[in-house]
Amino acid sequence: MPSAVPARPRAIRALVVSVAAVALVGSAASCSPPTNPRTIARNMIFGYGWGSDSQFACLDQLWNRESGWNPGASNPSGAYGIPQALPGSKMSSAGADWATNPETQMRWGLDYIQSRYGSPCGAWNQSLNSGWY
Repeated sequence: MPSAVPARPRAIRALVVSVAAVALVGSAASCSPPTNPRTIARNMIFGYGWGSDSQFACLDQLWNRESGWNPGASNPSGAYGIPQALPGSKMSSAGADWATNPETQMRWGLDYIQSRYGSPCGAWNQSLNSGWY
């Protein structure tokens, strides 16, 4: 006849499993979307088919040069935001919050890059050759 498993080890195992489950649920609940514009952009470029590190490197250099990734960046010509849209109000086509929301600005900028240059590296090459994109 098999010996009975003492109740205490089972209770400890159940407690350990319960604590682990609560820890997992708690950590998942505390996850929040990224707020750093570079991180958001890195995630966004996959939707355009530009998931490579080289395409993100081009975008990073381009927007660092244009605005330093600052959603409030402006220049005397009227260019505004992370992508330096000229005029800034063009970005309203991507959302009413274009003046303050980096994600809206970047969505507009990525659409612009795709339609005009095909990719971030295409836009970066244009910027290197002419000083603008």
